[in-house]
Amino acid sequence: MGTRSTYRVVEQWQDSETKKIEGREICLIYVQYDGYPEGHPSEVAEWLSGGRVVNGLGADSKESLVFNGAGCLAAQLIAKLKDGAGNVYMHTLSSRGNCCEDYLYDIIVTDYKGVEFVCYSNYGDEPEQIFRGTPQEFADAYKSIEA
Repeated sequence: MGTRSTYRVVEQWQDSETKKIEGREICLIYVQYDGYPEGHPSEVAEWLSGGRVVNGLGADSKESLVFNGAGCLAAQLIAKLKDGAGNVYMHTLSSRGNCCEDYLYDIIVTDYKGVEFVCYSNYGDEPEQIFRGTPQEFADAYKSIEA
């Protein structure tokens, strides 16, 4: 039996006139196995912490891990997770929390804060937030203990 999880990639920005935070959900990625915080989410957070979000690609974009906005980050995340048939699937955004997931992860890409990583436990009646911070903080908190 797997530990099911989903990653929701969200793009947020601050309206320059109203200063209101606005956003949109980009995609929902369902992963069948090892979705507990010490599993692939720790690896994903470590990977995210090694990259940077940009608005436009420059000459150095081939030399380092860059995400040209939230849509680019989402596409690269799918490519990172998917290595063949099964295990990783695209789901509708409305199905989040209704796919028997044990954990829900949000990757929030903002124009004012960088990348934020949020983890929810989905074992009760309502998801419970158990972590919110940078990808590196998540990776440090939940690194897999493997020798």
